[in-house]
Amino acid sequence: MKKIQNSALHLMLILLTIANPSLLIAQTANTSSDFYSRMNSSGKIYVAIAVLSVILIGIFGYLISIDRKVRRLEEKDNS
Repeated sequence: MKKIQNSALHLMLILLTIANPSLLIAQTANTSSDFYSRMNSSGKIYVAIAVLSVILIGIFGYLISIDRKVRRLEEKDNS
């Protein structure tokens, strides 16, 4: 009985979300374009993109190195 109530609750939440997509909108388009224009006019947008790029490259590099170490350990364990 409880499982049916939980699934009914989930179904109602999904239907409410589909019926009212404005619940999913966090910001208006004007706010983001104002933010972009301010960042672009001062040149800070390029600094932000550079910092994010360096962080993402570092994360991917770290994941690749961990993958290689795990692969080496698995091969050693299988031998």
